[in-house]
Order: sequence, then C-alpha cells, then structure tokens
Amino acid sequence: MRKPNILLIEDDELDTISVERSLKKLEIQYVLYTAYNGLEALKLLRDTENPLIPDVILLDINMPKMNGIEFLTILRDDENLKHLNVFIMTTSSESNDRTDAEKLGISGYIIKPLNYNDNTKRPDSMDAFVQFHLRKILLKENG
Repeated sequence: MRKPNILLIEDDELDTISVERSLKKLEIQYVLYTAYNGLEALKLLRDTENPLIPDVILLDINMPKMNGIEFLTILRDDENLKHLNVFIMTTSSESNDRTDAEKLGISGYIIKPLNYNDNTKRPDSMDAFVQFHLRKILLKENG
C-alpha cells in the first residue's frame, strides 16, 4: 500500500514540531514534506521531473514571501492542483481570513495554539483534527 503524502506549509518551527508530534499519533505510515512558504510549496508541486501530489496540504495563513491565501488562490487556478485537500492552520481569528479561505474551497480550518508554553488556547485542536479528520482522509485515499 502506498504511503500517503502530507505537505505542511508552515514558517514557524514550533508549529512544525507541534504538527509533527500530532501526526505521529496517527499510527499510520505517511511521508511528510515541508515548505517554509507558498513559493517553496509551489516549487514542490510543480516540479517538472517529480511533482509532489499530496493527499492533504496543511497550510498556514501568515507566512513570508507568499501567504496562505495567495498560495491557495494560485492553487485553485491551476488545473492540475485545484482538486487538492487543503486545511488552513492559523492563529488568526480574523473572520475575513476564514471567509477568504472558505471561498477558495478549503477542506477545513484549524486554530493553532497561540502560546506553546501555556497551551490553553485550543490545545486539542490539532490532535483532534489529526485523529478524526486526517486519519479518515488518509485511509480513504489509500485504502
């Protein structure tokens, strides 16, 4: 059975570590690719020799060079990539961020903890997402 591919687009090292920790709890074998921003992610997805076709993209909104909304806009305009499952991960509670992302056809929206020393802001959000939503998607795509 093919291992599912996950593309994490995240510029914050602590957030990347947190996502990796949550993914390890899946107890499913997968391959994790990471990109620091939307430009790096597009380079992986559009590689002419070996393009990455992820089963799921986990996308931060606030990043340098190309933010998540800009990346998602380009992705949805690309015939080869517009079908991909994209989940937004953000600390932003701005309603216009959520509205913009939903208009671009995201699969879901995850609020990240704001403070990793005091994990009181939705500490179960990523774990719950991984265990209930991501597990289902990855098993369905590769089952």
